Amino acid sequence: MIEIERKELCCGCSACVQRCPKHCISLSEDEEGFFYPMVNKDVCINCRLCEKVCPVLHQDKPQKPQVAYAAMNPNEHVRMNSSSGGIFTMLAEYVINDNGVVYGASFDSEWHVRHEAIMSMGELGKLRGSKYVQSDIGQTYLQAEKSLRNGSHVLFSGTPCQIAGLKSFLKKDYANLLTVDFICHGVPSPGVWKWYVDKQIAAFKAAHGGSTVLNSSLNISSLLKDVKFRDKTDGWRKYRFVLTFAEASAEGKISSVLSSLKDDDGYMVAFLNDICLRPSCYNCPFKSGKSSSDITIADFWGISKFDIGMDDDKGTSLVLVNSKQGELALNCVHAKMSKVDVKAALQSNQSWNVAAKKHELHDKFFKKYRKHHSDFKRFVYDLVHTNSLSKRVLRKLFRMIGLTQLPV
Repeated sequence: MIEIERKELCCGCSACVQRCPKHCISLSEDEEGFFYPMVNKDVCINCRLCEKVCPVLHQDKPQKPQVAYAAMNPNEHVRMNSSSGGIFTMLAEYVINDNGVVYGASFDSEWHVRHEAIMSMGELGKLRGSKYVQSDIGQTYLQAEKSLRNGSHVLFSGTPCQIAGLKSFLKKDYANLLTVDFICHGVPSPGVWKWYVDKQIAAFKAAHGGSTVLNSSLNISSLLKDVKFRDKTDGWRKYRFVLTFAEASAEGKISSVLSSLKDDDGYMVAFLNDICLRPSCYNCPFKSGKSSSDITIADFWGISKFDIGMDDDKGTSLVLVNSKQGELALNCVHAKMSKVDVKAALQSNQSWNVAAKKHELHDKFFKKYRKHHSDFKRFVYDLVHTNSLSKRVLRKLFRMIGLTQLPV
């Protein structure tokens, strides 16, 4: 049976939970806000199916992309509402037009990130755009398997570990399955995200007079109206993190927007500095194409070095084609594309084969997280800036006594 002795060896894909024939495995939240499988040993029949579908225990070999492209969605509205070039939307449209099913990450009514299935163009917006939180896969592996067996065209999107989990769960290839992952930086804690959202809600209410201006009965779903981790109002490179609230007034509800540059928001600072990632992300076993996805998508940072005509600061995707099925799917969409050298493109996007490095403040962050600090932004900035200041003081001190670098 699955027993998690070292948390860095569990990516949280939940393949084991969904494959268990006795339904005796559940996900339990730990002190850092991540979820891990727990087995009810009184019900377990020791069939070991949970071990057989674990992608960490049964890893695929690395696969080099067959070809790479810089790509854009020609629909500028879609591209501006996508994190990079809007290519996922085009692939999803292709599958939906074939009466297929698309699986991906969306926000639920309480702003938790969960995987869900969609079958219409009108629902695509829910899956569009980055969500910098580990999503809850739920029962979507089982749902996708049922759709595949029924002959439906299925697109399943997710992190490399989630795609590896699906492949390991299915244990067979399907000609009607298209898997799409992305070059992953790592996944932050769902518990930290919930804490952050709760703090933002509380701060917004306090700043607007609490129940005197905002109806005290408003819950998260009615108060917080939109979350964008990658708002491009100021450009693709200088993206903003945006929360949109519904504010009550004498005239009725109006929108109130809290917008921050990525370096000015506590949650984004913690994420981008690798402080709040899942333990397995620091030793990710699914780098270098080991997820076995058909297509990998990423921001094409450095695109200006390859094709200046594909760089308008509105978002350009790097598309890595990893299989014949991926090639066939990409040929069915009418994206603006420019072929680029695979090796050179990957050198500009090193997260494809290099895992995030655990930040020295990771453990301290989660130790303080467990105390649920009242001000999230101040908590993160005090943590990061105090550490940075201490280093600068030490460097100056060591230079004064003749040392050129800090001792390790």
